[in-house]
Amino acid sequence: MPLNLLLLADTHVPKRARDLPQQVWSAVENADVVFHAGDWVESALLDEFERRSKQLLAVHGNNDDPDIRRRLPETAATTLDGVRFTMVHETGQAKGRELRCEALYPDADVLVFGHSHIPWDTVSPRGLRLLNPGSPTDRRRQPACTYMEAVLDAGSLAEVRLVDVVR
Repeated sequence: MPLNLLLLADTHVPKRARDLPQQVWSAVENADVVFHAGDWVESALLDEFERRSKQLLAVHGNNDDPDIRRRLPETAATTLDGVRFTMVHETGQAKGRELRCEALYPDADVLVFGHSHIPWDTVSPRGLRLLNPGSPTDRRRQPACTYMEAVLDAGSLAEVRLVDVVR
């Protein structure tokens, strides 16, 4: 049975937005598994994600309060349908990212990360898929605020798509 995945990072509530757009909350509630790659900012948002998510995999980011840092790890890993996921907030500069992440996460098939607010979808020479969903609240230099949805089916990550947040 396919799993619907939601990938988020850099929500920055309440600093960049008072709350997440309803579109994002609907995506959270409809996903089988929600990944959040850090920069929540305050623990009330984490509490709400835990309440609304069927399954949540989460890490802390560099802007998170001490409570979030106590509750969430810097790196998280899980295996879903045979696909090995690792998640971390920051991977460093874009130049050399694929090779650097291959070395840092040799057991991962997919690496979910955030920090830059810039969507990223590449595959390293070894086959590591690197995914950054951007930010649903702070587009920085991007045309839109974003997140990612994907389908995990029969041991394969399929239908990875970047979703623009409609304001």
